[in-house]
Amino acid sequence: MDVSGNVSGNVSAEVLGEVREAVAQAHRREWATVLTATVRVTRDLDLAEECTQDAYAKALRTWPRDGIPTRPGAWLTTVARNRARDLLRRESAFQRALPLLVMDDVIPGPDDVHHRPIMDDDRLRLIFTCCHPALSPDAQVALTLRLLCGLSTAEVARAFLVQESTMAARITRAKKKITAARIPYRVPSAADLPERVSAVLEVVHLVFTTGHTAPIGEHLIRRDLLDGAVDLARLLHLLLPTDGEVTGLLALMLLIDARRETRLSATGKLVLLSEQDRGRWDRAKIDEGTALLTAALRDRPASRFGLQAAIAAVHAEAPTWADTDWAELVGLYDVLLTRWPSPVVELNRAVAVGLRDGPQAGLLALSPLLDEPALATYGYLSAARADFLRLLHRWAEAAAAYEEALALTDNDVERAFLTDRLTEVRTHLD
Repeated sequence: MDVSGNVSGNVSAEVLGEVREAVAQAHRREWATVLTATVRVTRDLDLAEECTQDAYAKALRTWPRDGIPTRPGAWLTTVARNRARDLLRRESAFQRALPLLVMDDVIPGPDDVHHRPIMDDDRLRLIFTCCHPALSPDAQVALTLRLLCGLSTAEVARAFLVQESTMAARITRAKKKITAARIPYRVPSAADLPERVSAVLEVVHLVFTTGHTAPIGEHLIRRDLLDGAVDLARLLHLLLPTDGEVTGLLALMLLIDARRETRLSATGKLVLLSEQDRGRWDRAKIDEGTALLTAALRDRPASRFGLQAAIAAVHAEAPTWADTDWAELVGLYDVLLTRWPSPVVELNRAVAVGLRDGPQAGLLALSPLLDEPALATYGYLSAARADFLRLLHRWAEAAAAYEEALALTDNDVERAFLTDRLTEVRTHLD
């Protein structure tokens, strides 16, 4: 959502800045709550999203005059729901002609154990609706990122490595299918939950990775998405405590998120894993993640998220960068590729090979990926090549690769890092 719009009235620039920051924070923290509460009024995802956006727009107009409310989320929810009721009254005949979400608010009887949802939470209602098997896997993830997390269409497109117009069409089709197919807005029953959870795990993982490194914008980290994803993973783990994939995902998140506070310098610059202060890593998260990983790896074969968590654990357990067991990491990536073939996993494996065997070996491992269509707009491939070329003192090729990585990178913090590297390499060309 754009929170930089104009507001009317004779208000100081300082007040306008405070309001815009408050609206931006409310968008990061409260979007899902406001939207899901409004869905209960509209029973229509498009209308609920429109009313939620209107509420944030109204905040930009009225908060400079009336002051920032004590509970911004409650204010936004009230405005969105009132807006929804106004529109529904005004267009009641039109709305009655539209298919609506199926809302299941019937309280089951004491004998309906297998049909009773284990936990009733509006966030889970929305995420399981968006992840219904009637939708394609890509549509499930994209729709949840858009609706549950409030990501812009451009951000979702970046996470999927597709054009914004392609993603906009995909999201529109998915929302129409939910209403037209009468997909229910509910948490699955205990009997149905295990077969429905895989799609939700994909969503939660992508929310986490998007928060870990924001695809676009001025911030490297989106704490709201990280915290929201971890909360959802904990909720799913409460629902399915013996599911190895659920346990593995929570372990993976905690082991990676333990590094959160060391990824930026005091001046806001990107700090690579090799340079982070490991003494500042969150030991409680590492210990919890390691314990969860031990439980997750009891499953055979190991799940995809369990293997990824094992990779994160190798980094967490290394006292220094030099002590990292790159041979073990390459071996884990090999196993992961058998469970989850992915160009991104192949890229990470190639980097691990280069760090184990040297930059020339890394370049050779990266070479087959240069023709991989899914990585054509993936800036990390160009950045990895650039780093290996820099280590080999192949300055002109390294400069070209850094330029390519810059062209494919939309995060300001990463762009600043790549610009510094490019400047460093260019000094050797003079």
